[in-house]
Amino acid sequence: MFFSLRSRLMAAFSLLLVVPFITLVFVLSEESAKLIRQSIEISTSQTIEQFGSHVNTSMTQVEEIGNQVMSNRVTQQWITAQMSPDSTAEERLLAKQELMEYVSSYSINNSSGISIGVFSDFTGGIWTQDRTYLEQDWYNRFLDEDKRWTEAHSDPDQADTIMKARLVNSFLLPLVQLQSFTKSGIVKINYPTSVLRDAIEKIRFGKTGQAFLLTSDGSSVLDQKLPEDSLMVLSTGLTEIKAAKEYEASGVFPIQRDSETYLLFYRYFEEQDWYVIGEVPEKELFVKIEQIRRTMLFISLILLLLIILVAYWLSSGITRPLTAMARAMKHVERGEFAQAFSIMPKVRTGHSEVGYVTRVFENMTTRLRFLIETEFETNLRRKNAEYKALLLQINPHFFNNTLEIIGGLAAMKKNDVLMDATEALGQMMRYSLNLNSDLVKAKEEMNYIRDYLFILQLRYEDRLQVDIEEDLAVGSLLIAKFILQPIVENAVKYSLEESGVAKISLRVKREQDKLCMTVADNGIGMDADLVEHLMKELSAADSVDILNSGGDSIGLRNVLSRCRLYYGEQLEVSIDSTRGEGTEIRISIPAVKG
Repeated sequence: MFFSLRSRLMAAFSLLLVVPFITLVFVLSEESAKLIRQSIEISTSQTIEQFGSHVNTSMTQVEEIGNQVMSNRVTQQWITAQMSPDSTAEERLLAKQELMEYVSSYSINNSSGISIGVFSDFTGGIWTQDRTYLEQDWYNRFLDEDKRWTEAHSDPDQADTIMKARLVNSFLLPLVQLQSFTKSGIVKINYPTSVLRDAIEKIRFGKTGQAFLLTSDGSSVLDQKLPEDSLMVLSTGLTEIKAAKEYEASGVFPIQRDSETYLLFYRYFEEQDWYVIGEVPEKELFVKIEQIRRTMLFISLILLLLIILVAYWLSSGITRPLTAMARAMKHVERGEFAQAFSIMPKVRTGHSEVGYVTRVFENMTTRLRFLIETEFETNLRRKNAEYKALLLQINPHFFNNTLEIIGGLAAMKKNDVLMDATEALGQMMRYSLNLNSDLVKAKEEMNYIRDYLFILQLRYEDRLQVDIEEDLAVGSLLIAKFILQPIVENAVKYSLEESGVAKISLRVKREQDKLCMTVADNGIGMDADLVEHLMKELSAADSVDILNSGGDSIGLRNVLSRCRLYYGEQLEVSIDSTRGEGTEIRISIPAVKG
């Protein structure tokens, strides 16, 4: 029982259950890696955003303090005393004393360690009473570039020694006398650098990743030590961020350096023109994901090798003959029955399911070959009969119209012209009655058209204007008979009905490997629905409907059907028609000489 096909397939399927597991492992590892990466990136970005919120809150508080100090009554009284020439020395001293008490009490009551400095253009700072601040970098940048938010620095103009020794960042705003709006100095709100530096140094990514608060020129706002290996990454990242900051105020993007990828998380503070940037090697941030993925893929590889071994074991008894049958089926699909029989597996004896399938397939292939050959021959006969029927259909329709023209000439007793018309008709009859071949040379078809137009010209005289443009290089090319005559006939008929004067343009030329024939007229044109219907019929290639159809488009339907029967998918047709303006029909067929 174990050697039967059913038993062996059951054993194989038991092992092949590993394949869905491997697929599941691979898909889960990829999807979980994406989710974890996304989660890590979101978490890291949120950390940057939290620090950004902390910076915004702190800076807003500092800015509000500066505005309150500048607009306070005590500050304004001191400015007025400094500016007024009528103020006595005692009044100026009293106003300064009140201002010092005010800013001292403000700093003492503030829990963030904020201190306040006020500098007058007349006497200098309120604490040191000198003008050394004029040489400070933060003051010059405030005057030259209007930089109101400073980098970390020491400020000697403080109330006590402890404050003088610590690093501070400051917010600067002009000291203005509000009554006259006269600028008389600056207000400097100092906050400890450690307020922001302690918060940003707690931010860590992976093992070595960290965050920095930088100015637009790349210097540290909080006097952080920038590692040498991070300087280039931060510089490159800052350049890219500044290029994109008008679109995104925060985000994350990778940077490639020395064959290693770094991830940069950033947020931009527009008012301060600062950037908080976190950088970390990508492999550090996702190291655990890679370890899990490698482990899962290693297990999957072992299971895959096991499946390959089992499949190889099964191939000797089952898959080898089935593979041979599959190759034979490909030849059968292409109609190559001789090749299929040559590689078909040997028919097995006994009750093996593979042997039974092989015998049935061989019998089926033999029967299919016989049926296809029979159907092919029948189809050829049917197609040939359809083509002949369509070809003969055009002759009575055309010759009836031609005889009417000749009869009209006889009635008008134009004997000389009648002889020319009769000779032209005779040449056309010899051409049309020759059914030895469905193909003729293009020059023969054009001579036929010229004879036909000659007869029409005799009847309509100046009411028929024909422009023929024929490429001499196409004369030896072969085309199916009677392609142009029905189209030209319709063009003349409907043009005369529309305007009384038929202007017909006939162009025959070669374009690369195509023979292109174009007939244009100034007739009544066709509706878009009719054009669409004709093109659908052409796509369907339903010759029975065309044989049985009636109406004014019978000539065009006849031509399109015969061309489709003969040229198949190589036929290209376009119809450009507008009601009341005319129609242009373009037919492209293969350019062949045999």
